[in-house]
Amino acid sequence: MTSPHDKPNDGGVPVPVTPAGATSGAPAEHPPSSPAGRGMFGNQGSGDVSGFGGLVRPRRPIAGASRPFGSYFDEVHDALEEAYPGFADAIEKVVVDRGELTLHVRPERIAEVCQVMRDDLALRFELCSSVSGVDYLGADERRLHVVYQLTSMTYRRRVRLEAAVPAEDPHLPSVTAVYPTADWQEREAYDMFGIVFDGHPNLTRILMPDDWEGHPQRKDYPLGGVPVEYKGAEIPPPDKRRSYQ
Repeated sequence: MTSPHDKPNDGGVPVPVTPAGATSGAPAEHPPSSPAGRGMFGNQGSGDVSGFGGLVRPRRPIAGASRPFGSYFDEVHDALEEAYPGFADAIEKVVVDRGELTLHVRPERIAEVCQVMRDDLALRFELCSSVSGVDYLGADERRLHVVYQLTSMTYRRRVRLEAAVPAEDPHLPSVTAVYPTADWQEREAYDMFGIVFDGHPNLTRILMPDDWEGHPQRKDYPLGGVPVEYKGAEIPPPDKRRSYQ
C-alpha cells in the first residue's frame, strides 16, 4: 500500500514526492521581542508545529490578596511582619494563587528576608529547595523574576518568595550565605537568564560554555543553534529548518 505522498514510477515501485504546499530552504525568522505564548520559531500563521498551535492565551492579572489569606498563610505573614522591622518597605505584594502563598520582595531586600525566614522561631524555613528565573517579556517592565521555594521542615509549610529586576540592570543580592543550596541554582539562573547575584562566591556559567553569548532562556533570545549530527544525519538548528505552510 502506498502513502498519499507516494506515486508509482514506471516500474510500479512507489517513490516519494514532495508534499504539496511544503517549501524547503525557507528559514523561519528569528522571533523579535514579541508577547509570549504566541507561536515559536517566528511562526505567525498556520502550520505551527511548536505546540502552541497559534493559540494566544490571555494574560490573567494576578492581584494582591487581602486578608484573611487562609490556611497557615496569615500566621506566616504575621510572624514575618513581627520579626522583620523593614517588612512594610520590603514586601511589595502578597499573592495567594492556586493554593500557594507568594511574597513579592524588593530585590535589594531578598537576602534580609531570607535570613529572617530561616532564623525566626515562628517561621523556621530551613530549606531553599529551588531558585529559578522567569522572563515576563511584554508583561512587566521588570521582566526578569527570581522565584525562591522555601520549605519549613519544622512546621511542614511552604512559601514562595519572588523578586523582579529589569533586564537592563538585573542585579540582586545572592542568598547563598543564608541557603547554601542556592549556590548552583543561582549560577543556572545567571547562565540562562543573565540575572546577576551580587556576592555569589563563584558566579560563572554552569550549562553553557564560558564564551557563550547571550542567555538562552530569555524570551527574546534567537532560536538559532549549532547543527547536530546524529547517526550520520545532520539536524539543522531551528532557524535553518524548513517552514511548513
